[in-house]
Amino acid sequence: MVGKVKRPRLHRVAPRARPDPPPPPPPDLGTGSWNAAAAEGWDFSSSGIFSGLKIDPDTLVKKLDLDCRSIISSRTDLEAKNVLSKKEKMKLRRERWLQKIESVKLAKQKQQAEAKRKATPVVGDMQPLMEALPELSELTTGGRGRKPPRSHVKAKAEPTDFCLMKQAQKCQLL
Repeated sequence: MVGKVKRPRLHRVAPRARPDPPPPPPPDLGTGSWNAAAAEGWDFSSSGIFSGLKIDPDTLVKKLDLDCRSIISSRTDLEAKNVLSKKEKMKLRRERWLQKIESVKLAKQKQQAEAKRKATPVVGDMQPLMEALPELSELTTGGRGRKPPRSHVKAKAEPTDFCLMKQAQKCQLL
């Protein structure tokens, strides 16, 4: 046996069926129907939450529709397979990828903005309050239809130097 290599088996041996052991003989109950020795292993002192619950077996039966059995079969029945070219498939794949990237970026920006708002001292995150309250423009347009009164705002600043003033301004000053 020197120099021979033992090769692994190609097929495994089929498992043999074992003969069923004979059923144990029923315990002799004797004259009474209750046997203390047989009842020792029983534990009726469980305080489980479902201990007093009785469930009707008919309620546990569930019947499936033909359409509900397989998702693949329902998809093929509803829509015919669209034959797409390789370019179109690549475009669709790229669009899905870009959408995924955009959604990740948007979620990251929202998270950063929320963290920034929460880091604001004393006030905290005011965004939920800002969203709940109406805007000032909505309140002003809903009330009256007229414009708010103008305060007397001068268009130009008056020159302080007397020689730079116009004749009308000089008259007003004097």
